[in-house]
Amino acid sequence: MLAQTRETFFTISPVGKAAFYFLAAATILVFAAGLYERFQRYTRANDEPIARLDDLPGRIVDAAKTVLSNENQFDRDRYAGVMHAFILWGFLTLFIGTSILAFEMDIYRTLTGTSFFTGEFYLAYSLVMDAMGLLFVVGVGMAIYRRYTEREGRLWGKHTSFEDDIFVWTLFALGVGGYLLEGLRIRATGFPDFESVSFVGYFVGMVIEGVGISTAGAEALYWWGWWSHALIAFGFVAFIPLAKPFHMISSFANVVTRDEKAGARLPSVPADLDAETGAESIDSFTWRETLDQDACTKCGRCSSVCPAKASGRNLDPRDVILDLKQYRESLDTGGEEVDIIADGGESVIAAETMESCLSCMACMDACPVDIEHLKSFTRMNRDLVDSGQVAPELQDVFQDVMRKGNTFGNPNRTRGDWTDDLEFEVTDAREQEVEYLWYVGDYPSFDDRNKKVARALAQVFEAADVSFGILFDDEKHDGNDIRRVGEEFLYLELAGHHVESFADCEFDEIVCTDPHSFNTIKNEYPEVDFAEFADDPVMPFEYDEEWNADGEIGVFHWTQVVSELVADGRLSLSGTELDYTVTYHDPCHLGRYNDEYEAPRRLIEATGCELHEMPRSHDDSFCCGGGGGGLWMDFDDEPKPSEERLREGLEDTAAGSEIEKFVVACPMCTTMFEDGRKTGGFEDEIEIVDVAELLFEALERNGVLTSNPTGDTSAAAAD
Repeated sequence: MLAQTRETFFTISPVGKAAFYFLAAATILVFAAGLYERFQRYTRANDEPIARLDDLPGRIVDAAKTVLSNENQFDRDRYAGVMHAFILWGFLTLFIGTSILAFEMDIYRTLTGTSFFTGEFYLAYSLVMDAMGLLFVVGVGMAIYRRYTEREGRLWGKHTSFEDDIFVWTLFALGVGGYLLEGLRIRATGFPDFESVSFVGYFVGMVIEGVGISTAGAEALYWWGWWSHALIAFGFVAFIPLAKPFHMISSFANVVTRDEKAGARLPSVPADLDAETGAESIDSFTWRETLDQDACTKCGRCSSVCPAKASGRNLDPRDVILDLKQYRESLDTGGEEVDIIADGGESVIAAETMESCLSCMACMDACPVDIEHLKSFTRMNRDLVDSGQVAPELQDVFQDVMRKGNTFGNPNRTRGDWTDDLEFEVTDAREQEVEYLWYVGDYPSFDDRNKKVARALAQVFEAADVSFGILFDDEKHDGNDIRRVGEEFLYLELAGHHVESFADCEFDEIVCTDPHSFNTIKNEYPEVDFAEFADDPVMPFEYDEEWNADGEIGVFHWTQVVSELVADGRLSLSGTELDYTVTYHDPCHLGRYNDEYEAPRRLIEATGCELHEMPRSHDDSFCCGGGGGGLWMDFDDEPKPSEERLREGLEDTAAGSEIEKFVVACPMCTTMFEDGRKTGGFEDEIEIVDVAELLFEALERNGVLTSNPTGDTSAAAAD
């Protein structure tokens, strides 16, 4: 009876074994040298301003859960999730199996003179390897099918190259070649009964016998197949640090070093005005930004969800990351230096590309390997500001904010005039203690359409008997979008002014109308080291402490606060006041930035409206086009993001044309969608309303509130 095992070097001579080990050692050396060079690049890059390696064991465990579950790959694309899961789990199993075999053969046998690669262990080993290897081959086959049958899909782009073909076909050759070898060996050894556990290899052996290959022929072919398989495997391992396969390492490292608040907070700049804050050279980027470039797998998920790209703008998030990588690698081989970003002339990235970005973070949310696009994009925007290459529209906004404190260029003393039409006095939070310090924001303060939202919300607060107050003319622009288009020092002036104003007031919590204000006050003001700048004569503040670093002051979007008020019974809503059929648009800065999706929905449902979700909702929401300075810029979009979103609400939502109201919870969204309703020809089909306006109307219907002649809050009054 044959022993239940197999000969590892079947048909390979002692000289062949020696050659194998020599090639294996050479491969490991090439791999190590390539890996060393990769990591040398990271050491040459700038330091990270935030902690990326704190609690490293915990980070590794979390990253392992993310990677092994393939949860990011399944997001939005089940086919890709299954495909990647099969490849990953199959590859890891084959790698572990190969490592076990190497340990048994080269270490265990040498030390003990015996083998554990026999009997039940061998049978279990063979079964698992065959089963998981089959998953691997199926997964690679799925990848090949998608890549070569969808040539116009997201997998293809300007950076698609021969290395992508080499990568996928090498994996396929390794997987299929392994089964061919196994089939040849089983045929050559006479089909031992115990080898039937290797069900794929056994089947292949039967096919080999069926096509007329004899035992001797199979043995001869096995030698050629074994060396072919070994050389392909060695080539692949050596290839890993040099090209696309490196993503197997860099992607995991990217997930380990991710910032959970990436995008929602941007790293501050040094107080030294001579410090480099932009992208003067490729070495300006931090090691994590460089790792982002290496981690990109060219999958195109970011490109497929980018609203700027969908509107025909000159922006593809994947191409920006890969353009930077390509340029960096060209310098490593003696390429010519050019500007990283410039408005005209030769550069890696064109200025209009970064001006097109809406800072919606859809690219980051879609990325399966946690690339932080927005961080690199903002760095390049800062360079445009530092070099004076900013678009004229943005220059005008900067001037208005510097001179007037707001983006409208209106006298800031009129900031609180929207309250004049209310039937009650709004408290000045600078003079009287309040529960909520309400940061109103630019658009609710100065834009006629959004003033109606501010008045509606004020009356909702009043109906709930909330103690609230505002800063009146001491409030300025929050700085969120100013920062994202690259004006870091103006942002610091605004942040310093506000925390100084907050310190002079007595309140419990801050509530914001605009998700953009909510994001920057909650996530970014606490990150600024104001002491670094307090003594700078250029900075108009003397505040020299950290503000709210421990989160002792709650900062909320108004929907979060009012949702709690409704739950506590402080607003008289029965849930039957309104019977509109509506859909709701998730604002980027409330949803993707801050993971708040349910509070606005609870309020909509509390009014009695029938809510129908758009196909792209929650974290998949499609940007209105107003973020990242988009509200201040003129683009020849076709279609505009706001028009595409309204079309989706009316055509792709289950209720279709029955949708009466398009509900928003962001003043910028209101502005963009009111514009899109006109330019897209939707004026007679749908009405844009804020959640606050729905609440006001519901409270009005049950007699809690009444409209006043000059402060009509209905959306129709905007027309």
